[in-house]
Amino acid sequence: MNEAMLGFGGLFLLMFLRVPLAFAMGIVGVAGMGFMRGWPAAGASATTEVLDVAKYTLSVVPLFILMGQLVTQAGMSRELFRASFAFFGHRRGGLSLSTLVSCAGFGAICGSSLATVATMARVAMPEMRRYRYADSFAAGTIAAGGTLGILIPPSVILVIYGIMTEQSIGALFAAGLLPGLLAMALYMVAAAVVTARSPELGPPGEHTPWRERWQALRKVWAVLLLFGVVMGGLYGGLFTATEAAGVGAMGGLLFAALRRTLSWGRLIEILGESGRTSAMLFTILIGASLFANFINYTTMPTDLRDAVVGLGLSPLMVVVGICLIYVVLGAAMETLSMILLTVPIFFPLITHMGLDPVWFGVLIVCVAEISLITPPVGMNVFVLRSMLPEVPTGAIWRGVTPFVLVDLVRLGLLIAVPAITLWLPQALRL
Repeated sequence: MNEAMLGFGGLFLLMFLRVPLAFAMGIVGVAGMGFMRGWPAAGASATTEVLDVAKYTLSVVPLFILMGQLVTQAGMSRELFRASFAFFGHRRGGLSLSTLVSCAGFGAICGSSLATVATMARVAMPEMRRYRYADSFAAGTIAAGGTLGILIPPSVILVIYGIMTEQSIGALFAAGLLPGLLAMALYMVAAAVVTARSPELGPPGEHTPWRERWQALRKVWAVLLLFGVVMGGLYGGLFTATEAAGVGAMGGLLFAALRRTLSWGRLIEILGESGRTSAMLFTILIGASLFANFINYTTMPTDLRDAVVGLGLSPLMVVVGICLIYVVLGAAMETLSMILLTVPIFFPLITHMGLDPVWFGVLIVCVAEISLITPPVGMNVFVLRSMLPEVPTGAIWRGVTPFVLVDLVRLGLLIAVPAITLWLPQALRL
């Protein structure tokens, strides 16, 4: 335990010195293994961990990232927003509701929270301003809706969690669907309550006739087809998760090409951006793997398990405690780094207590969603702030507050009723 605590101390010191977290975790991991097992063993371990990142299963990550880039280029986000507006826009706060539904739909083919926020800021914010929505409420809606991109499948974070813990990616995707839809529904309730109390924040738009509604709905066939092929093929046993990502990326490429929204220059830019994002994720993953290897070699996981058993805590109390730790860490750490850093510590405890690892994976992704819209880090808020420099950061924080509150309600429901998460994977026998 002492070695692990020294390791965490060194990690936080390097972070304080502004060493990138990926390199800080790698330095501490290699140094810790060197002092405990010798430098030749540490070098061999580091080489093995780096080579493990090149394994076939991880190719699903850049493929899903590329898929998200291509469907954005194909303009599917605008079609989703127009269809949602046709059904909800005439209601009080209707554009907020439309934005949340669009974020959920776009997240289903994108898998990235930051990409969802960036895309919907360009699509939804001008429309909400046209109808004189308050900037704080509009920006808060977009920031909160963007969090749906990391839970509704396909989700890059669920993929990485599945690879780290050797859980079925298909089961994790199925487990994330109902909690993701629950999040969308609760966000819509929050938006409706806010505009009921303060109607001036979200005036209604014009009414859309039913004929135009069905016409708008028919235009989202590309989104439905792509999601159906990727998820249907995965759960139907036609291809693996990696092959599903490849099919999704190819589908995004075909749609962008057929719609003539993709030039050779833009394709090169998309490939470069996807490559840079993938390299960033893999660098963090390598650093986290080196650090986790060191932590697992210490007695910390065993000591933590023995301490919990000695205290006589119930599994529910342990899960609540872990979620509270994640909420605190999320206020100061980036989402993926936080998960990669803590899963090697908490996962052995969860499995020892007989809790379902798929359920636990969805829980920590839900907590990670909360961290995306809570200060001081709140990556979604800062992405939105960079795109809307005229909107004060404080206004965005005020706008996301109702959505954070319902996120806490959802987290409590998922902890109290695991069937919300596990029913679909069990029904599909995954």
